[in-house]
Amino acid sequence: MEGTEAAANGDGDGDGGDRPWQSYHTVYTTAKAGMEGVDKEKVQRVVYEMSKGSKYFQNEERKEAFINQKIQNLRIQCTKLTQADLAHYRKVADRRIVEQEASRDLSRIWLHVDMDAFYAAVETLSNPTLQGKPMAVGSMSMISTANYEARKFGVRAAMPGFIARKLCPELIFVPTDFKKYTYYSDLTRKVFRIYDPNFIAGSLDEAYLDITEVIKERNVKSEEIAQELRAGVYEETGLTCSAGVAPNRLLAKVCSDINKPNGHYILPNDRMAVMTFVSSLPIRKIGGIGKVTEHILKGVFEINTCEQILEKSSYLYALFSQPTAEFFCSVGLGLGQTDSPQVRFRKSISNERTFSATEDEVLLHKKLVELAEMLSADMQKEGLCGRTLTLKLKTASFEVRTRAVTLQKYISSTEDILKHAKKLLKAELPISVRLIGLRVSQFNGDKCSTTPDPTQKTITNFITSGDVNRNCSSFPDVADRDFVSDAETNLSVDIQQTSQLDWKDPFVGNYLSDGDYQSCILRKNDGIEEVQTPSNDATSSHHSGFTEALGSTSFQEQFEGINVLNESKFLESARLNSCSQEMTMLWLNDYKCSLCGIELPPSFVEERLEHSDFHLAEKLQKEESRIHQPCIPSGSRSQKNGITIQSKSKKQKLSQKEGKFIPIDSFFVKK
Repeated sequence: MEGTEAAANGDGDGDGGDRPWQSYHTVYTTAKAGMEGVDKEKVQRVVYEMSKGSKYFQNEERKEAFINQKIQNLRIQCTKLTQADLAHYRKVADRRIVEQEASRDLSRIWLHVDMDAFYAAVETLSNPTLQGKPMAVGSMSMISTANYEARKFGVRAAMPGFIARKLCPELIFVPTDFKKYTYYSDLTRKVFRIYDPNFIAGSLDEAYLDITEVIKERNVKSEEIAQELRAGVYEETGLTCSAGVAPNRLLAKVCSDINKPNGHYILPNDRMAVMTFVSSLPIRKIGGIGKVTEHILKGVFEINTCEQILEKSSYLYALFSQPTAEFFCSVGLGLGQTDSPQVRFRKSISNERTFSATEDEVLLHKKLVELAEMLSADMQKEGLCGRTLTLKLKTASFEVRTRAVTLQKYISSTEDILKHAKKLLKAELPISVRLIGLRVSQFNGDKCSTTPDPTQKTITNFITSGDVNRNCSSFPDVADRDFVSDAETNLSVDIQQTSQLDWKDPFVGNYLSDGDYQSCILRKNDGIEEVQTPSNDATSSHHSGFTEALGSTSFQEQFEGINVLNESKFLESARLNSCSQEMTMLWLNDYKCSLCGIELPPSFVEERLEHSDFHLAEKLQKEESRIHQPCIPSGSRSQKNGITIQSKSKKQKLSQKEGKFIPIDSFFVKK
């Protein structure tokens, strides 16, 4: 996209001159399989003309302005880097790259299989009269997928149907039928299990297979397996698929897109072959680099290919966090996951539906009933019961709202879900929305199992491992500050305003018997945005302790010359002060969350509120998990670990209670 690249590099004026659509960064011109010969400028112009003036367009302009401001800020930071700074970060980057290169694993062979225009192909199989005609699955509101005949006109998935019809007047719309798609997906997975019983399903129409063992057992080449698998899928379903074979999953996915449709591409397990392959690979082809990241990398660093990432690695380490910079460099090296991922327990389950914006309460309640039924069926299928129900709404102006309730009992039935979902929705009416979603989380014992998720970090891990004082660098001469930019450390103090967003209580009366509905106030004081929760007796006593001050150093003690946190003292003090403390979340530079690093501009009021909800729910979950976990006395833990506490008062208390600890359970034994 010449216009897009020109705008990203600052070569065009603000409004694009005589061609304003060239500065309008739309995802619809992204080259997908079957769109190689599409007139991208024509598509971009049509999308621009059909969108301008709409709520969607205004929302996109708002996001675009934020991205451009971020690009401008990064450019300014680039100009402030001295030669000494660049030399330092070059040294850091080179060391990291050497470490990453040493971790390269060429022992595994991964195959990524992707069905060709899956939904459209299934519909064509069911109705052969659609063969050879431009067709899309979806409606005038939104398209789920388009066949290859339609893609020649620029029609693609996630495009509004009315824009697609403008691009292709002969386009035929077919409604979605997910039962049918699930049926054919199950047939394909029967074939996948022949080659890898533990394959990873990416979605209904794609999967990752580790074919290392089957190649060794049958003493065949990877290309033979790819051909055989594709033939097996066609024989089983009558549908075609494409495959990519590579040393890791990231590259295998890229390879599967090269010879679409109905083809495959093999990347040898050889370092030189991998480096040659990625050298000219556009960064947008990589999973994890989307429209925004591509825009930033091009606009700030003029990075277009994976090879250029390594050339600008010193700038990446200077301006981004360490994990982000390492991800970019791993892309430049062609590195990806090669091991089979550990089983992770589900944390939530959800359903949502998009439709034309409406204020019709009857229609909204009908959608809510459908979602509750689908969600209940999914939960019961997996044996799940949850306590936290979240309602998601996207308004006609594309603002996202979420409202959640944490119940006293676990639920999974349609009636229970619908009962509380209706109350949450009623509190928001009247409202014009275009999307409704329901999510249930906080399951009972992770699928009724007492075995915890082995990959899930807990607050106890954080405290006992000393992560508060950790040094992210594995090199003695590289400190944490080397990976923190000004944008991550400076608090914005130039805004002197206070804004309150009032959340209506969805209930009147004694609603606390069923659940605890929280309201929040969003305040800005001296440029620092805080999310506060009202402290009333009911809520503070029910959720006491969830506002523990993370990162506090007032509870530190010296253990054998090393600064660590005394866990029991920390938790005890946090519990005592929880009723008077309030959870505070800061927005660094007025756009970056201090807790997780996500960036949202001040104008994204609803998005910030949703993000605050997320952290609030996260804290509540952690607190409830801590309450239900048995506390280990600090004295017994110190004895067990052989830790000598230098505080004399602590030593005296330990010596007095040594060998005389009485478990609390003994006080409740009937005699």
